[in-house]
Amino acid sequence: MAEKKSEKKTEKKKLKTLPTRRKRTKEIIAILRAEFPDTECSLIHQDAWQLLVATILSAQCTDARVNKVTPGLFQQFPTPADFAAAPVEEIEEAIHSTGFYRNKAKSLQGSARALAETHDGQMPDDIKKLVKLPGVGRKTANVVLGEVFNRPEGVVVDTHVGRLSTKLGLTDQTDPVKIEKQLGELMPQSEYRDFGHLLIDHGRKTCKARAPKCDECPIYRLCEIRA
Repeated sequence: MAEKKSEKKTEKKKLKTLPTRRKRTKEIIAILRAEFPDTECSLIHQDAWQLLVATILSAQCTDARVNKVTPGLFQQFPTPADFAAAPVEEIEEAIHSTGFYRNKAKSLQGSARALAETHDGQMPDDIKKLVKLPGVGRKTANVVLGEVFNRPEGVVVDTHVGRLSTKLGLTDQTDPVKIEKQLGELMPQSEYRDFGHLLIDHGRKTCKARAPKCDECPIYRLCEIRA
């Protein structure tokens, strides 16, 4: 009996029709926008390069921790050229507390050198060029395009967005790129940026992975997978 209940609970639900999911998405955005009217990127930055660096550092790390690290990091290495010229060990030491510091330092220095060698030191505003920078995937590229250039190619899919989009019945995929593609069909491009921020805000405040506050959730009735 216990096995059957477990199987039923974990059974994958069939996605609703595209028009139904679009209508649901519109409703979710409206409700969460009322809940978080000032939603915005929580990574502190002054320009596209600083945001790129902060987003790379945020992998497997909280934004709060990244925001504690970046002021000193940018004081030590003010420009991409400084990152490119520095001994990689110095970058590793400066970002050590964000985790996976060796790979992140390699990505930061690689991206800085690529900007100098390929883009005259300027951040490209094209996703095809951005994802060719070391350590930059579609998530990071969309963060930069959305926040700095105001035209993301897709929804930023982090752990919160992926998890909540599944719970809300908006995607049946697990790969972030495939999730991004499905979500992109549900709303106009003008909503991509805020939709990601709204789900992140909701995931941090209410729909927490380990202890969701379902009794406080303003979109609970729209949830397909309930705790």
